[in-house]
Amino acid sequence: MSNSPIRRAAIFGASGGIGAAIASALEARGAETLRFGRSGPLPFDLTDEASIATAAERAGEVDFVFVATGMLHAPGIAPEKSVAAIAPEALAASFALNAIGPALIAKHMLPRLPRKGRAVFAALSARVGSIEDNRLGGWHGYRASKAALNMLIRGFSIELARRNREALAVALHPGTVDTALSKPFQASAPKGLFTSEESAARLLAVLDGLGPAETGGFYAHDGAAIPF
Repeated sequence: MSNSPIRRAAIFGASGGIGAAIASALEARGAETLRFGRSGPLPFDLTDEASIATAAERAGEVDFVFVATGMLHAPGIAPEKSVAAIAPEALAASFALNAIGPALIAKHMLPRLPRKGRAVFAALSARVGSIEDNRLGGWHGYRASKAALNMLIRGFSIELARRNREALAVALHPGTVDTALSKPFQASAPKGLFTSEESAARLLAVLDGLGPAETGGFYAHDGAAIPF
């Protein structure tokens, strides 16, 4: 657990509900917060490494990076109900946005975290990305791409710890949040919906309670560890 204040934060996906709420919560804490999104004064393209590299240059040195990007559905793309519904284009899009994009953000932002003291890299994952917890099947592209993200973050955490023993790299499950991503599936949410602000507050509280021993883990909005 750390009481170290966040001084300078970079939020990727800050034009979305959770990302915007995380940014606002950090600003309320007094942190200098850079909002990177698909639009706005600090735009970036999650599928374009050059765009991510430019965003990282603009960010400079930070002690907190939060990746709030992700895709569950899009025009022509929906969660698969069976293996018969798998389409290579949709599968590639899921991996591009849910795993490869965040990995490229890590590539360009992890070197900008401090070598000493508290440092955080966190990315939104999803409980359905847990291999051990998969009891229902379906949603193959989303599940697999989030599982890939979890493994990437585990690997990043090992490398980051060699650079800074106090650093933290984790995947986070935000719960079902009232955003465009969850809109078609909200009726089946088992425990109701969170607002973006509620989810952001919970996720920041989880991060506040994690220390170097927990790096590389996958955690829910209530602080519970989720199996990979």
